[in-house]
Amino acid sequence: MRPGTRSLGICLALCLMTACSRSYATSQAGLPTGALTITTVGSEAVVTVEIAETEATREVGLMGRTDLAPDAGMVFLFEDPFQGGFWMKNTLIPLSIAFWDTNGRIVGILDMQPCETDTCPTYAPQKPYVGAVETNLGYLAEHDVKVGDTVVLDR
Repeated sequence: MRPGTRSLGICLALCLMTACSRSYATSQAGLPTGALTITTVGSEAVVTVEIAETEATREVGLMGRTDLAPDAGMVFLFEDPFQGGFWMKNTLIPLSIAFWDTNGRIVGILDMQPCETDTCPTYAPQKPYVGAVETNLGYLAEHDVKVGDTVVLDR
């Protein structure tokens, strides 16, 4: 065996093991990613999402981003039903948001505008929810998403 041949073989074996092992996707922001399927009366809308499931990641959300792919968004998950609102402080992209309950049923849909002042409005559905998805403004309307439709998050 020539010098270095063994180390090359070990390196190749490790590379193959790494390539074959299961990995979980993360976004450029380091958040887990997935697909959110929204089932409407006539069709389905699939949104490629980043998942914010900690208080710290939910607080940052999409702040500071200058664009969002047409079929992309961010999902916010809560362990228990929540009634607080979202705000658009330092969020540069106009967004639509859908909130869902423990049964995966959408309980509210709102449109939100960027806010650069110190006092920004909050957006809440007036019902408890365990998840929300932010998309580009108009995406939900374009896909005929309505209150009562269902969501499934695939991680």
